[in-house]
Amino acid sequence: MKYLMWLLKAAIFFTLFAFALNNQQDTIVHFFFGTQWRAPLVLVVLAAFAAGVVLGVLGMVPRWWKHRVAAKKARQGAASAPHPTDSVSASIHDGL
Repeated sequence: MKYLMWLLKAAIFFTLFAFALNNQQDTIVHFFFGTQWRAPLVLVVLAAFAAGVVLGVLGMVPRWWKHRVAAKKARQGAASAPHPTDSVSASIHDGL
């Protein structure tokens, strides 16, 4: 299984490497107010991918923070409440 994963990673790497080699021609990205960016196409695609990842993570942060706070409150509530097995074991020891 470990070798299969390495083979898959190598295949993905060489596919992306071939993509980069085949897309070295310059392209121009036109922004607002006449500004432009001239770069190889592979860098433009990489920048768009990175921007998408950053925006996706930023979109996830509020929900992640909400779940983290809820988990912290649940842990604090569980730590302060008596454990249900404590009362069972206490009643068993009282009977002996």
